[in-house]
Amino acid sequence: MLPSPHILVTGGAGYIGSHTVLVLLQSGFDVTVIDNLSNSSDESLSRVARLAGKSPRFVKADIRERGQLSAVFAERPVSAVIHFAGLKAVGESVRVPLRYYDNNVVGTLRLCEAMAEHGVFTLVFSSSATVYGDPATVPISEDQPLGTPTNPYGRSKLMIEQLLTDLAASDARWKVALLRYFNPVGAHESGLIGEDPNGIPNNLLPYIAQVAGGKLRELSVWGNDYPTPDGTGVRDYIHVVDLAEGHLCALNALQTRPGVGIWNLGTGRGYSVFDMLQAFEAASGKTIPYRLAPRRSGDIAMCFADPSRAERELGWRASRGLQAMMEDTWRWQSRNPNGYRSSTAG
Repeated sequence: MLPSPHILVTGGAGYIGSHTVLVLLQSGFDVTVIDNLSNSSDESLSRVARLAGKSPRFVKADIRERGQLSAVFAERPVSAVIHFAGLKAVGESVRVPLRYYDNNVVGTLRLCEAMAEHGVFTLVFSSSATVYGDPATVPISEDQPLGTPTNPYGRSKLMIEQLLTDLAASDARWKVALLRYFNPVGAHESGLIGEDPNGIPNNLLPYIAQVAGGKLRELSVWGNDYPTPDGTGVRDYIHVVDLAEGHLCALNALQTRPGVGIWNLGTGRGYSVFDMLQAFEAASGKTIPYRLAPRRSGDIAMCFADPSRAERELGWRASRGLQAMMEDTWRWQSRNPNGYRSSTAG
C-alpha cells in the first residue's frame, strides 16, 4: 500500500475514471479528480460519493494548463497519478486530428512535466488495444508487434506510450503502467454510475441500450461478411468494474516495480455484434431492431486479448461475464435514460 495514499485521477469524472475513483475510495485511498468536463459530468462524482460514503476532491481544470495543474500538485502531496484525461471518439479524431494530438499528447506532456516538478514519478496510463492495429493473430499478447493504428485517436495513444517509455528510460525514478484495454462496457451494479456519451454513441453497447430505451430507432450492423463465425466483427468486451479494479492492481504493483510495465486488460474471449445483440435482448426483454450496412473503413474483423500476463503479474483477472455486462448496462440505461442530465436513479 502507498505510504501516503493520495491519488490524482485525471479525467476522473468520465466513464472509466468514475468507476476507478469509486474503487480507489472503497480501498481506502484519498482521491483528487481533475477534469475539464468537456465530455463528462461532475454528477458522476456526486454519485460516487453516495456509493463510497466519502467524496473525492474535485478540481475543474484542464491538464494542458500548466498553472492549474501545478496548483493541484502544490496543494497536497500526490503519491501517484492515474491518467484517463483524453478525447476518445474515433470518427471525430479523423475529422479534427489536431484537437486529438493537442488534448491527448500535449496534455500528457504537460502532466508529466508537472509530476516531475513536484517529485511524483508513479503513473498508470489509460492506453488502448488500438495500438496493436489490425492484429496478425489473436488472442493478442503484449509481446505482439505494435501495428499502425487506423485513426488519429489510436495514434495519439501510441505516441503517449512512446513518450512515457522514453521518459522512464531517461530517469530511473519513473514507474509507469501502460494498460491496454479492449472494449469497456457495463455499469456499476447500483445503476447510479455508467456510460453517458454526448450525442449519438460511438460504441456498440451504449447504442444498443439507447435503441432498447427508445432514444434511437435501430442499430446499424456495419458489415456481416467478415471472416468470423457469424460474419460480424468480434471484440473483447470487459466489464468496466473489472477494468477499474485492474487499475488498482497496477497501482499496487508499481510500488515495487520500476520502469515500464505493459498489461492487456481484457477477458480473453471475443463476442460478435450479433452475440451482443442477442445477449442484450435476453437481459432487457426488448427486441432490438437492426439493419445491415456496409463495412466501415478502419474496422477490423477480430480483436481479443491474451490477459494472462495481467493475471500472472498483477493478480488481476476479469470476473464479470456477459450476462452481468448486459444486465448492468440495461439497469443504468433504464434508470438514466438521459444519462446524468435527468434520471430515475434512486
